[in-house]
Amino acid sequence: MPSPPPPAGASADVRIAGAQGRWILLVTVLGSSVVLLGSTVTNVALPRIGDDFGADLAVLQWTANAYMVTLAGLILLGGALGDRFGRRRVFVLGILWFAAASLLCGLAPDAPTLIAARALQGVGGALITPGSLALIEASFHPDDRPRAIGLWSGLGGVGAALGPFVGGWLVDGPGWRWTFLLTIPPALLCVPVALRHVPESVGTVRAVPPCGPQSRPQGFDVTGAVCGALALALATYALTEARTGGVLAVAAAVGSAAAGWAFLRTERRSGDPMVPLSIFASRQFTAVNVITLCVYAGTGGFFFLTALELQIVTGYSALAAGAAMLPGTVLMLLFSSHAALLAKRLGPRLPLTAGPAVCAAGMLLMLRAGPGASYLRDVLPALLVMGCGMVIMVAPLSVALLSSVDAAHAGLASGVNNAAARAAGLVAVAGLPLVVGMGSDAYRSAAAFDAAFSRAMPLCAGLLVSGALVALAMLPRNAVAGRKTHARVHGWLMEPPLVSRYAHHHSVD
Repeated sequence: MPSPPPPAGASADVRIAGAQGRWILLVTVLGSSVVLLGSTVTNVALPRIGDDFGADLAVLQWTANAYMVTLAGLILLGGALGDRFGRRRVFVLGILWFAAASLLCGLAPDAPTLIAARALQGVGGALITPGSLALIEASFHPDDRPRAIGLWSGLGGVGAALGPFVGGWLVDGPGWRWTFLLTIPPALLCVPVALRHVPESVGTVRAVPPCGPQSRPQGFDVTGAVCGALALALATYALTEARTGGVLAVAAAVGSAAAGWAFLRTERRSGDPMVPLSIFASRQFTAVNVITLCVYAGTGGFFFLTALELQIVTGYSALAAGAAMLPGTVLMLLFSSHAALLAKRLGPRLPLTAGPAVCAAGMLLMLRAGPGASYLRDVLPALLVMGCGMVIMVAPLSVALLSSVDAAHAGLASGVNNAAARAAGLVAVAGLPLVVGMGSDAYRSAAAFDAAFSRAMPLCAGLLVSGALVALAMLPRNAVAGRKTHARVHGWLMEPPLVSRYAHHHSVD
């Protein structure tokens, strides 16, 4: 396949062995790592945050979810802003925004300030995440681009894997505030390096096929982005506050439905939609996104509650809880690439049926992690089984996604799927405690939390099994068989790069 043309404003001739190539990799890896750390370091700090602020469970949920609401809702808009105004410029703006929000998190005098700062962190993350990969695509020579992307994803994954461990060490040492301040130095290091060594690039124009040479600048769908983010935020509020919110929670649920309807209406009528609905004409693309919703809702709830279970019920320190999660992550870092190759050879159905089922088994094994549980006998086996399931499932999910559309739509497909994964996780964190009857002060009582955890794990496992059943019923045996070639989306040709500005490597997540 011939290499795609470089985006406008970029020479795309940087070699990975050169000094500039190494600087670009440093900037993009650090940028994506601070965004991932914003998610991974927080869970182990939640019990201490609740104790310091005298807060209930809803505050802990919002501390995790405020970040994800703005990140998931605005990530596609962040990519479009980079294409319009300059990818390096928007990336640097996102870094500075994220650093300022992290400082506000670390200095927050109360829970409402912390939650607001977390939402601002997510806005910064939405500017950084698509920009980090777009800068690699726009800068590196086509021959070096695949290796650069591989290094970006692998090194970023190492940073994310260390997040819970480092976060636990900070919580037990200088305090939970340092889990937020931790991200400031690497973020600020990115700014001068990016301004000095990373070339600027902007998006290409897109031609109207029936009209030959006519073209227009690539736009961005602000209305769609606002409606989508509002729908997520209101749904999260309704689920989180349903126990005590009363009329406000009901109004939020109604508002979420209205915002969701407005989002669909906007995307259907817009001349330049953020999410062209016609992309769902691919049966495999639709199936992969349904599977994504199921598995990321289940795993999001699992990791949120397990970090709390190990501290509140089993009696681990924050450091021990973070370290306990490392084996599964190490398995993913070591074997995800092999799983991707296997999925290409066998097709998506087998790994995406087996992987979620294995994860579900690991979740059920975690029911052994009660008071006085042994790590080697009770906790480690569950996390190893869970890690094996994630290895089997996560990289093949990306393979199945990219094989479900043609190369011109790969960036859009990756962006939609990434937003779906993050939205599923935040809705699970908001809604799962409500479904299992977890009271607002449950995290203060080991017995009450353990009982709710025992009810939650089968539900999380059920979500994974649902994803496995969808894969078994809807996915083809051969990955290529599910490919749909759509030359146009709402009359506009899509950008050609196979891994485009919206792509995000799922094995890193």
